[in-house]
Amino acid sequence: MLAGIAKVLSLAALQPGEVGLIIHGTTLATNALIERKGAKTALICTEGHRDSVEMAYENRFEQYDINIDRPAPLVPRYLRWAVRERLNANGEVLIPLDEDSVAALLPQIEDEAIESLAIGLIHGYADPAHEERVAEIIRTRFPELPITLASEVCPEIREYERQSTACANAYVQPIMTRYLVALEQRLRAQGFVCPFLLMTSGGGLTSFETAVRFPIRLVESGPAGGAILASRIAAECGLDRVVSYDMGGTTAKLCLIDDATPLASRTFEVAREYRFLKGSGLPLRIPAIEMVEIGAGGGSIATVDAMQRVNVGPESAGSEPGPACYNHGGTAPTVTDADLALGRIDVGRFAGGSVTLAPDKAREVLARDVGTPLNMGEALAAFAVSEVVDENMANAARVHAIEWGKNVAGRAMVAFGGAAPLHAARLAEKLEVDQVVIPTGAGVGSAIGFLRAPISYEVVRSRYLRLSAFDACLANAVLAEMRAEAEAIVAEAAAGVELVESRTSFMRYLGQGHEISVDLPVRQLTSADGTVLQEAFDAAYTRLYGRTIPNLDVEILSWTLMLGTKLPSVQQIPAPAFDNSATAPIAQRPVFDPATTDFVETPVYRREDLSPGVRIEGPALIVEDQTTSVVTAGFEATLNQTGYIVMRRKRKASGS
Repeated sequence: MLAGIAKVLSLAALQPGEVGLIIHGTTLATNALIERKGAKTALICTEGHRDSVEMAYENRFEQYDINIDRPAPLVPRYLRWAVRERLNANGEVLIPLDEDSVAALLPQIEDEAIESLAIGLIHGYADPAHEERVAEIIRTRFPELPITLASEVCPEIREYERQSTACANAYVQPIMTRYLVALEQRLRAQGFVCPFLLMTSGGGLTSFETAVRFPIRLVESGPAGGAILASRIAAECGLDRVVSYDMGGTTAKLCLIDDATPLASRTFEVAREYRFLKGSGLPLRIPAIEMVEIGAGGGSIATVDAMQRVNVGPESAGSEPGPACYNHGGTAPTVTDADLALGRIDVGRFAGGSVTLAPDKAREVLARDVGTPLNMGEALAAFAVSEVVDENMANAARVHAIEWGKNVAGRAMVAFGGAAPLHAARLAEKLEVDQVVIPTGAGVGSAIGFLRAPISYEVVRSRYLRLSAFDACLANAVLAEMRAEAEAIVAEAAAGVELVESRTSFMRYLGQGHEISVDLPVRQLTSADGTVLQEAFDAAYTRLYGRTIPNLDVEILSWTLMLGTKLPSVQQIPAPAFDNSATAPIAQRPVFDPATTDFVETPVYRREDLSPGVRIEGPALIVEDQTTSVVTAGFEATLNQTGYIVMRRKRKASGS
């Protein structure tokens, strides 16, 4: 990061003191969880609940695989320690905290050289007093030991998710704290005096202090920035229903965006063990932008299995040694090798010319590892890799949409990331998407999204209420407490600015196992609002399931409150008048055409040469330093007033 900042300052001829804001997203927490390289962590839990993080949901996420692998808990059993205490679901004390049982753990913390500690007691969300007292006793002996309270990081019902989230936060906290503190110190030493903010997985920016305290909220911060960018582009272009498509070097992320708002969730899985299958990872209950992520990036490795099937990912060649065409020692065929062999990548402008590609290496490994086993030529082998990765992404998008009661067909697509513009048109064909928008700076779309994100913080509380006995006083007290907490944190990074508040409740019919989110009015609630909330729940339930259940009471389990800075209003971009004057291509080169399964001479255009309104018929390539936009034969491309490439499906002639 520091090397990148130094280069940017050099190009812009700026001094550190002239920089107004630094926003950072990092995959450090994600990588530590995936690679199991976090701190040695212990978990203190209620007596009798030592194994809840290992029992998990007591189900099988893959019914028919007898060799199923479950993710091992971050804290092994010998480091899960019990104390004697017990609360009920209302926070009432059933068994007082036995402080002697806490004191008995102090020698174990020292003997085991524990680097971080999680405390997750049963029903701690209802009353955190016992968790806080345990932490107080331990801090008297170990004042420097990082301690995570489940009642702070995840004050919600469902003990497995609470403990899993607390353990994950504790597991990554030391490494994240060291990294962030060292980074901030070096920035200050170099003369940066501006605010230093961190991107969260929920799509907001938070302060350095909050990031150090709750580093688990930074998981997936990069992809969240991309979804924020796509939502702003949707508003600018007047697109009501959008699927964002972010494809980089290792993974591809797809997110559904309706009315310029990305789909959000309070549950997230990290480090999935079983081919990215839902249920095979570690659950986290944190605010997150809901997206599907698969192992399909430029560095994803292609193989042929015993059944003569081409598989792509999730294994990746990484940046070192990288794809074979990097000529840095990579020996496995990757998606980037396939794109190069298909003629889609401009050899001279790849990564701004900073990387010299070796097309012969790409063709060699594709022929050896894909072409020879399948008895096909180099071109078809490369196309097989490309087609499989595109179909994997299309299938993931369809399944993700169905899980949320939505549809992908008929949406517009916003594509960004270094590899996405290469595959966007073909993916759009598979998903029945008629319009693709590729923004300026697409290769660094997530970073641009950081600059468009609000400074915000989301607070959650589990407080039980039935709508038939709605208690407005209790609801207002809970929301006021949440507002005060959020305001204190947002003020660290955005003091004295106008703030926008949104509220949500999580409700379900009495006896159901899971709840749905329902928006709440941002005002003092009254006893009459029980009816208002019932109507809002009925509308939300009908949108998801097409019906309501009569004569059944509704219960509220949890409440969330989001407080953030007000974003500037988005000005919608007018459609450009088409410029019928021809733009000359800079070159022609053979590019593989899926329709004819052969190479076709294809014009190549420089993005910086194009003016708004220009019309380019596919097939064509539009090249820039960060990426290349492939316009297939079924699409035509134009530039709008802000320089975004807009590809639209060609209309068939009448009667054809």
